[in-house]
Amino acid sequence: MIVSSANFFKHINAFLDYRQCIYEASSQTIKSNLCDLRLFQKFVHNKDYELIDGPAVTDFQYHLKQDRANCGNSINRKIFTLRSYSNFLRLQNVEFADKLPFYDVLKIRQGYGNRPNALTRKQIKHFFNSIDRSIILGIRNYAVYALMYQTGLRVGEVFALDLESIDFHTQIITVVGKGKKCRTLHLNSEITQILSEWIAVRSCFCNSNRNNALFISKKGYRLAIRTMEDNFKKIVLQANFKAHFNITCHTLRHTFASHLNDEEVDVLVIQSLMGHASPRSTFPYIHPSQKKIRLAMEKLPGVIYMNKLIEQGRINLRFQSPFRF
Repeated sequence: MIVSSANFFKHINAFLDYRQCIYEASSQTIKSNLCDLRLFQKFVHNKDYELIDGPAVTDFQYHLKQDRANCGNSINRKIFTLRSYSNFLRLQNVEFADKLPFYDVLKIRQGYGNRPNALTRKQIKHFFNSIDRSIILGIRNYAVYALMYQTGLRVGEVFALDLESIDFHTQIITVVGKGKKCRTLHLNSEITQILSEWIAVRSCFCNSNRNNALFISKKGYRLAIRTMEDNFKKIVLQANFKAHFNITCHTLRHTFASHLNDEEVDVLVIQSLMGHASPRSTFPYIHPSQKKIRLAMEKLPGVIYMNKLIEQGRINLRFQSPFRF
């Protein structure tokens, strides 16, 4: 026998309570889990699936890929949520929970070609020049995205920052990352000045004294992740970027790692700054610049040898005649 769809979705609230209480999952993680479960529930309802079986799950994957244009990592995350939920159902002795098919779904291996890219230094400069700092909202947005770029913070980590997270005297910021792991990062003089300018105008926002969040909305609430993402998109549109990839807040994190790599910063240092548990998690964030790739190619032994022969005049280069149209 197989778990019915009606019985499958009965325990969502209990599952979320368990995740929050026992595992102390962050509010953002709980929100993501709920979104994933509700999305699958809506899909099952629309497709009239009475049982949670293999065809229902594979059809859901097709739906995520073809109808919602999800990448492999997004699909994997949603399946992982469903798998965790299945584990909970087994612990609750839900009948036939051990027959749920989520354990049989293979992880999608996504090539590096589909990963987000990084902005060049020229593009970064253009992006920040596109923010109007003559208004208070512009000062806030500039501080938000400058902090992301100069420290490599995730948007969720910026969301969780409080006023006490920053020590302006020592120029240190304390960040709570994934798994509630804390890390301290040094702030250079430039980002310290940018944050100081924001703190100076923060009190102009309504109810600013009632909220301890570092970044707040016009109404005085903690600045939402969705708002940061939407504002970022607006700035990108205004900047009229001509990029071959989708530019998001997370692009700033990739750009942070890539620019450090271009400056010959050790990958273990970059790993520590980004809060990764392993260098393997850091490597996909590093996108060498064209200049660094060109310099690396010039170091090939064959290229060095050929250049020496050319300099010594021992090779005469003959170029092909240009095409005639």
